[in-house]
Amino acid sequence: MKELKQVILVVQELNLSKGKLAAQVAHASVEAVLISDSELVEDWRSQGMKKSVLKVKDKQELFNYKDKAKREGLVTAVISDAGRTELKPGTVTCMAIGPDEELKIDKVTGELKLL
Repeated sequence: MKELKQVILVVQELNLSKGKLAAQVAHASVEAVLISDSELVEDWRSQGMKKSVLKVKDKQELFNYKDKAKREGLVTAVISDAGRTELKPGTVTCMAIGPDEELKIDKVTGELKLL
């Protein structure tokens, strides 16, 4: 069985509070799982649901990675904030990629740094 993982890219220029950051990352992870292939998700769950949270500078960089991920056939879930607390409505905060094969995801995001 191939190693599976999910990554979440977080927009750094927003300087989110820890709580807001945690909520946005959770939204991205769950949304990506809901739109992913159920058999792939089950395999990922059985492997311990490996995740990495990575940083990108801004929304433009995030969307560049979205395009790269889509070209590789990976599921992506971009999260825009509802605007009820710290941010204006529609502010893009993060994006999940996968779960999918670790090598496929690393091909897209392998050079990014951990948050």
